Amino acid sequence: QVQLVESGGGLVQPGGSLRLSCAASGFIFRNYNMNWYRQAPGKERELVAFINSGGGITNYATSVKGRFTISRDKAKNTVYLQMNGLVLEGTAVYYCNARHSYMDYTYWGQGTQVTVSS
Repeated sequence: QVQLVESGGGLVQPGGSLRLSCAASGFIFRNYNMNWYRQAPGKERELVAFINSGGGITNYATSVKGRFTISRDKAKNTVYLQMNGLVLEGTAVYYCNARHSYMDYTYWGQGTQVTVSS
């Protein structure tokens, strides 16, 4: 069955770094655009980063541009989110999302908690 399994979350101090991973299985990874979303307590889920199915196009929320990097490894069916310069507002549950590049299929992971605190 389809699975998106996130890992790499945790507690980090302001200014620190984390790398999130999302391992995909049960679908044809290369046909899917991949996204990272986050949801902070009391707030709506927001799109943080996007990478297209081929890996050549990325896009970022303004709030993370220049600090976060999304990438994908087609051999490992995994998408990553490298987060540098984390700020307190980065505290949230981070979700991996797969969206088919031209059909109406979308999948979600279970989320991984990132807490930025001193």
